Amino acid sequence: QVQLVESGGGLVQPGGSLRLSCAASGSIFRIDAMGWYRQAPGKQRELVATIPSGGRTNYADSVKGRFTISRDNAQNTVYLQMNSLKPEDTAVYYCNVDISLAFSPRRAYWGQGTQVTVSS
Repeated sequence: QVQLVESGGGLVQPGGSLRLSCAASGSIFRIDAMGWYRQAPGKQRELVATIPSGGRTNYADSVKGRFTISRDNAQNTVYLQMNSLKPEDTAVYYCNVDISLAFSPRRAYWGQGTQVTVSS
């Protein structure tokens, strides 16, 4: 089975920074697109950023210029560097990874979620 382990969440003051990590493990044959989503209480889960295998990044308008998504293919890991954090960024952040197994078709896998709280 595939496991996605997230880390790096926590409590930070407005204007602060956090770096989220999501490492995939298991019998992985290939990883394609990777991304981050977030969900605040009472809100729908929303896309934060994606980074396809080709490396072209995409960001939600609300985080553009403040967040940076990157990946380390050798470590099967995706990162989200979050700077200039705002209270509106408070949410549970989930990584999403498009994975192919050796004998199974490609599908998306989700991390367990990590809490990010931005508050003074």
